[in-house]
Amino acid sequence: MKDTDRGGARRTAGVRIGLPKGHMQAGVLELLGDAGVDVRLGGRNYRPLVSWPGFKAKLLKPQNVVEMLHAGSRDVGFAGADWVAELDADVVELLDTGLDPVRVVAAAPVALLTDGALPAAHPAGRPFVVASEYVRTARRWIAGQPFDAVLVRSYGATEVFPPEDADLIVDNTASGSTLRANGLRIVDTLMRSSTRLYAGRAALDDPVRRGAIEDLVLLLSSVLEARNRVMLELNVAEADFDRVVSVLPCMREPTVSRLHGERAYAVRAAVPRRGLPELILDVRSRGGTDLVVSAPQQIVP
Repeated sequence: MKDTDRGGARRTAGVRIGLPKGHMQAGVLELLGDAGVDVRLGGRNYRPLVSWPGFKAKLLKPQNVVEMLHAGSRDVGFAGADWVAELDADVVELLDTGLDPVRVVAAAPVALLTDGALPAAHPAGRPFVVASEYVRTARRWIAGQPFDAVLVRSYGATEVFPPEDADLIVDNTASGSTLRANGLRIVDTLMRSSTRLYAGRAALDDPVRRGAIEDLVLLLSSVLEARNRVMLELNVAEADFDRVVSVLPCMREPTVSRLHGERAYAVRAAVPRRGLPELILDVRSRGGTDLVVSAPQQIVP
């Protein structure tokens, strides 16, 4: 059964969404809020209220979001691609938000390296000791190395293991500053990760839940698209029109209207935020005037 709420939102029997606890939470809640989906947290309550009709939320660690999606007890949720790979979960990626970008890397003390690289064998003639929370990921990496190694599972603060308790680590890093502060150097990048929206396969097999999930993806995508673009408005004389419009990197075609009583046009285009200063100067040099830049909240293609 499927009908619509005011504004076209699909009502469902209940889409179970997993929201991440920890450092991912603020970015995800802001993204949802900008899409018009408000999440009301309440003290120690792990079941926040979601304004979007039919959605029921639970706060979970990102690792548990992945596990619950794989098990089918959650329909959709946010987690890092690193944990999907680590847990070898059978889930469907719906959207890469680009939030919280990290790399999963191997890192070792500088003193252990030879010309900036790991030696083919431990100087002491024993296996290397590798510490990591990413047990499967680390084992896959070790299997491709020329040296023997044993794995020690860590439970946070992996960077403190070397040199006394481990020779090297496999861990995630955003900037590498924590690794450098602990005397470690990155020797290999295993994968890149970010906060992404995933769905369980059973949820997508249900037409009602799939429709509601697709609506959510559309709303979130519209916010992400808007964050990457600005609305550029300008006036241009008829004689300079082609020269100006030819350099506008708009989504399709710019919106153009003739100015009242003049041989000139008003032009509007959603252009990429990156490279905006150069674009403004180029447009101005080609005859564009009265330039106005504004930030759209959402862009739906």
